[in-house]
Amino acid sequence: MKSFQTERWPVDKTENTLENHPHIIQASLWINKNEVIAIPTETVYGLAGNARSDDAIKRIFEAKGRPSDNPLIVHISDLSQLEGLVSSVSETAQKLMNTFWPGPLTIVLPKGENVSERVTAGLSTVAVRMPDHEIALAVIAASGVPLAAPSANLSGKPSPTSAQHVYEDLKGRIPGIVDGGSTGVGVESTVVECTGDLVTILRPGGITLEELEKIAGAGRVVVDPGLENEKQAPKSPGMKYTHYAPDAPFVLVDGSVEFLQRLVDKEREAGKRIGILTTEERVHVYKADCVIPAGNRSNPETVAQHLYQALRAFNESGVDQIFGEVFPKTGVGVAIMNRLEKSAGGNIIKE
Repeated sequence: MKSFQTERWPVDKTENTLENHPHIIQASLWINKNEVIAIPTETVYGLAGNARSDDAIKRIFEAKGRPSDNPLIVHISDLSQLEGLVSSVSETAQKLMNTFWPGPLTIVLPKGENVSERVTAGLSTVAVRMPDHEIALAVIAASGVPLAAPSANLSGKPSPTSAQHVYEDLKGRIPGIVDGGSTGVGVESTVVECTGDLVTILRPGGITLEELEKIAGAGRVVVDPGLENEKQAPKSPGMKYTHYAPDAPFVLVDGSVEFLQRLVDKEREAGKRIGILTTEERVHVYKADCVIPAGNRSNPETVAQHLYQALRAFNESGVDQIFGEVFPKTGVGVAIMNRLEKSAGGNIIKE
């Protein structure tokens, strides 16, 4: 793998004519040389490379340390870029595009001829989305090609919601990071597959089942069985392997505050340093070596926005074990719990 002096290229997304910004142009030049760079989106930072180039996709997998049998999501800045990328778009998929693009919704479609086989990991479909972020759209447009862009982190680590997170993981592995500040949604896009009139959620994210039903129709949105059944592999990009894990062992606790505190006390008595992942309402309730809030429980969107930042913060605390609270699986809470369960490797202690 190549070694780079990784640069940070700050860009203010409120500037006019972003495509002509020198740092956007610099990023696009690297992409056109089939190298990969990090860009901000409204969800997390992505590691972007030319979706038509086998060499660029190979470099994405190398930089992340990601298994090459894990397909990638392709990002576009204009609907015209679907030509050659996909072979067809169903009526339902078109309705979803019209409603949620640009935005945190990825749609799995039959692949076209003009996309690297490494992007799709040999599948007959390709996952596509149009990000709702001015800088991401400007980089794609300036590059002139669709960009494959998984999260810009080392494989298995919490996804990056700031340029600093990317730098910590990928310093020396990529030439540069387009620094657009903190991201908004915080968890990755919802991934859906459209078969006829039916919409199947392959990965929960920023767009909820309820929002999808308003467009597709009641009863026409279902959840991939692989999300609920550990014996059945999920079909979405980024869902095949353990993800989002902090350095210390992480376990979810489904129980009362008192129950969680007893678990913490027992481990601390054994000489371990213990961390707790909670929310702002309860940050002063617990007694532990490190208590970190991720947003506000009464506003789940803030939990999603701060989740990865909180998980990464434990890496600086020196704790030996982390316990995390659970959240209701409604609305964006479905995506939050999906990421937490992945981070914990499915380990949940129930009261």
